[in-house]
Amino acid sequence: MLYALIHRVLAVKNISNTLKGAKNFIKFFMKKNIDISKLPADIRKQYLQYQVMHAEKKIQNKARNDFMSFVKCVWPEFVEGSHHRHIADKFNKLATGEINRLIVNMPPRHTKSEFASYLLPAWMVGRNPKLKIIQATHTGELAVRFGRKAKTLIDSNEYGKIFQTRLREDSQAAGRWETAQGGEYFAAGVGGAITGRGADLLIIDDPHSEQDALSPNAMESAYEWYTSGPRQRLQPGGKIVLVMTRWNTKDLTGMLVKNQTAAKSDQWHVVEFPAIIDHGTKQIPVLYGQSIGS
Repeated sequence: MLYALIHRVLAVKNISNTLKGAKNFIKFFMKKNIDISKLPADIRKQYLQYQVMHAEKKIQNKARNDFMSFVKCVWPEFVEGSHHRHIADKFNKLATGEINRLIVNMPPRHTKSEFASYLLPAWMVGRNPKLKIIQATHTGELAVRFGRKAKTLIDSNEYGKIFQTRLREDSQAAGRWETAQGGEYFAAGVGGAITGRGADLLIIDDPHSEQDALSPNAMESAYEWYTSGPRQRLQPGGKIVLVMTRWNTKDLTGMLVKNQTAAKSDQWHVVEFPAIIDHGTKQIPVLYGQSIGS
């Protein structure tokens, strides 16, 4: 009698591969206070499958609105640190509009670029498939490399379980691709031309090399490129993220923070992670600097 009822529930409720369907199936067993271990093997197997699916769907749903959850979904080997949680919180606020201008300063090899240049654009365009992104770093080659990684992720099965964003079939270039829904991604090196491009999200990752820090001209050129190039391409309501290791007080972070006192200038939310704190110990363990796939 009970088994017949269970089979009728499966048929009538049309339990499908959805979070709601799996939840309804599990609720039915809990409401009837059924001892799963005493059920026939086929029904027990189906129940366990729905349990797993329900758990996976909950995680995937959370990943759409929480950056750290997204990272854990697409990067199973990720080792989480307190600085990661802090950055992830800022990225969440960037996505919701609580923050529109964000600077993150931190030491090299601490997942800075993996978060900002690879995972952030993939997550943001997943949330908004029509988003237009400009991604820049100190060389065009490096920017294209991040574009390729983001593009590969968006085209993966894991990503497709979380977001509905899909790439256009004719988007082949690693540094210039489009979504099927009208979004765009454009990678450029600092100093490169960005004419004809608009941005809802501008990401600048390490605009200076270590060698640039020794050149006042390089510092000045990067700032002039920023003000006359990508900053002018920002759409109304657009957001800017600058992540970098600081090598000079007159770097892009220094200039932006200094000039925010001017009328109508951008007001920056600044997050700083020093490599060494006052008592001489490392603030962030180096093991967190491993890159995806290493």
